[in-house]
Amino acid sequence: MIHTLPGVTPGSAARALLTAAVLVLAVACAEPPAASEPQTAQPKPLDLDSDDAKASYFVGYGVSDDWRQRLGDRFDAAAFEAGITDALGEVMPKVSQEEGGQIMQSLAQAAQEQARKVAEEELEKGRAFLVENATKDGIQVTDSGLQYEVLEAGDGPKPGPTDTVTTHYEGRLIDGTVFDSSIERGQPAQFPLNRVIPGWTEALQLMSTGAKYRLYIPSELAYGQRPQGSIPPNSTLIFDVELISIDSAGGDGGGA
Repeated sequence: MIHTLPGVTPGSAARALLTAAVLVLAVACAEPPAASEPQTAQPKPLDLDSDDAKASYFVGYGVSDDWRQRLGDRFDAAAFEAGITDALGEVMPKVSQEEGGQIMQSLAQAAQEQARKVAEEELEKGRAFLVENATKDGIQVTDSGLQYEVLEAGDGPKPGPTDTVTTHYEGRLIDGTVFDSSIERGQPAQFPLNRVIPGWTEALQLMSTGAKYRLYIPSELAYGQRPQGSIPPNSTLIFDVELISIDSAGGDGGGA
């Protein structure tokens, strides 16, 4: 169980490898041998029997897929392939380092602006949702802004802020998109309450063992401006949570 939220994992080592590969390719394109002439590469059958070949294929595939996702509709597969071919063939690049750097900076700025707009829109939608949701029957609101409703009341003890608990849960965006579910995986999740988002830490301490709650967590009690996988920045999150058990006390265990 990670320190933020069940089911959402940080970037993998593979992502780091792909980033390193991009840098290698960038250097190759930026500093080619000045005297080299364009060459026509001769295709040869792909042989993936060796680990070296598999690693090279893995990097090549990953770099392409990574940048395809980053650039979206702006990704030009033919131009990308030509750039790799020229770099590997040690020929002069068709786009200079200066021009390429300026273009990438422009793309980065455009992406940041788009991310800012998305974050603002999500924050506004989440706040409007919570204002309306608070007026519904059965919705309770805490001082922090956390909203919840009791689907089933439990009769066991309540956990403390550092206790380790086992739960079943499903997380959704306010549009109904499911982004994580231990229920779908068929495997309950175990985690300490001081290693999850603040909304979870607060809400689980309100629950008795055996209870099922529906949580409506404002973005400031979730991930705030940080996007997490398929969760946009500033997202209000909805969770259905069942507290199955308290597995170990962290010294601040709650009572019944």
